[in-house]
Amino acid sequence: MPKGTQFNIWYWIAALLGILFIQYLYASAQSVAPVLYSDFEQYLRDGRVAEVAISDNFIRGELREPLPGGQTRFTTTRVDPDFAEQLQKYNVRFTGQIESTFLSDLLSWVLPVLLFFGLWMFLLRRMGGGIGGGLMQIGKSRAKVYVETDTKVTFDDVAGVDEAKDELKEIVAFLRNPGDYGRLGGHMPKGVLLVGPPGTGKTMLAKAVAGEARVPFFSISGSEFVEMFVGVGAARVRDLFEQARAKAPAIIFIDELDALGRARGIGPMMGGHDEKEQTLNQLLVELDGFDSSSGLVLLAATNRPEILDPALLRAGRFDRQVLVDRPDKVGRVQILEVYLRKSKLGTDVDPEKVAALTPGFTGADLANLVNEATLLATRRSGDAVTMEDFNNAIERIVAGLEKRNRLLNPREREIVAYHEMGHALVAMALPGLDVVHKVSIIPRGVGALGYTIQRPTEDRFLMTREELENKMAGLLGGRAAEWIVFHHLSTGAADDLARVTDIARAMVTRYGMSEKLGHVALEKDQRSLLTPNPMAGGPQEHDFSDRTAAAIDDEVRRIVDAAFDRTVAILTERRQLLEKTARALLEKETLDEAQLRALVGAPAPVPPQPVAV
Repeated sequence: MPKGTQFNIWYWIAALLGILFIQYLYASAQSVAPVLYSDFEQYLRDGRVAEVAISDNFIRGELREPLPGGQTRFTTTRVDPDFAEQLQKYNVRFTGQIESTFLSDLLSWVLPVLLFFGLWMFLLRRMGGGIGGGLMQIGKSRAKVYVETDTKVTFDDVAGVDEAKDELKEIVAFLRNPGDYGRLGGHMPKGVLLVGPPGTGKTMLAKAVAGEARVPFFSISGSEFVEMFVGVGAARVRDLFEQARAKAPAIIFIDELDALGRARGIGPMMGGHDEKEQTLNQLLVELDGFDSSSGLVLLAATNRPEILDPALLRAGRFDRQVLVDRPDKVGRVQILEVYLRKSKLGTDVDPEKVAALTPGFTGADLANLVNEATLLATRRSGDAVTMEDFNNAIERIVAGLEKRNRLLNPREREIVAYHEMGHALVAMALPGLDVVHKVSIIPRGVGALGYTIQRPTEDRFLMTREELENKMAGLLGGRAAEWIVFHHLSTGAADDLARVTDIARAMVTRYGMSEKLGHVALEKDQRSLLTPNPMAGGPQEHDFSDRTAAAIDDEVRRIVDAAFDRTVAILTERRQLLEKTARALLEKETLDEAQLRALVGAPAPVPPQPVAV
């Protein structure tokens, strides 16, 4: 007999026994007659009672003759004998009545217990809400699930990363028609890693893939896997993949993968049983465990690929790495056109001009720029966003908020004017430097007493030694102008000196541009591969001797001094022009590109033409 059938028969047997037991209780209750206590005493006087059983509140017994109902057994409630004797004098029929305390007893026990458990559950939920949504749910995945109608992002909303879009369109085609990709024996990559600087659109690209493929999209950050409890991260990884398999075809997107996939054992205090390592190990197992033909695709994003575990990046796990880099000028134009759709623009707004003023801006930076320009136009009660609003927004983002209330004394104001014009004149005099877009002595940001904005005429990816030396001269232009005019140096060139020293040290230690030290790389770049800021950590390590370190310092000082002497010579030759432009800047506070060229008498720059190879 099948196991399920045996289980059902035992249910029938249990139900039959229950019915028989209930029938027995009912029959027993019907055979006992409840009588009044006064009738019981009369039965005693008449000699009809055969036997009795006495308890504190009840008397049960059996009669010699049956009652009219046919029952021979009876039960009655006792009454106090003295009070019963008084009632008999008046021929009153009476019986005892016991007040039931069941409900009060039950409430006296149940209410405190319920109150205690209620308070305990409330505190548990409050504590659990801060550590992962409650103890019962702490091992569950916290991924946000978006169905195809919730994503609302397509490839039309993503611009400036055409190469990355082309790579991901193949993923979309696979999710729509998984069978077509297996007909020749191939299979889609299990994982796709989006690599790029912050703000370049990696998360938006992943959402666009889900929106185009019209499949469920599981989105979670790498930091959400690890909690204060051991084993939670691995449990959440398992639960995430189980949910995704149940809804396949689907996309799993892990943002900030470096929080989860950091290389194991890279720190001195990292042990083999570290919680993050357990979570990473579980992720590696899940990547090996699912079949790519099931319609499940894992997308991840990071801006620090150099710290990821090599086991995570090997073939068979994250098979494909897609670079989502900062957009070039053409890409910035495309991104601006996407974000400018929602803004009411003036006739003078040209995305080409805005893109030329924003080198190095990412997609997020451009979105913020459009929003800032729109807010500036709204603040001045304008009917549309003009090019002047974009210029002001760029200055606000690059240089900081304008501080017109920061009053400088006439001496400081004069120093700042000569300093900024020194930058501008050297930049206009040397070839290969970016075009000066605007010069101002209006304080901005935290410590900027003035600023000079330059815009490149084209996107550059390589620089020669001569171009680096020209760039150093442009940075030292402000300090040289102060030395020529006032014969002293101020603290206003602190940032310029830091940048010049970095360039000179990089020329000596990383680019091999020193005749004295030769064509060797003496230091490693301490920056991340995709971010310009130095990586946080301990002191920089080097593999050269103290003698070589002294030679490096001497060479760096020689290069910086040569650049400063060259800059002084350039501005000394243009001393009259420096005086003229500085007085104009003191008068107007701000000079744009056209005004500068009119003062200097320089022609407008001709943009370089691309050469077909």
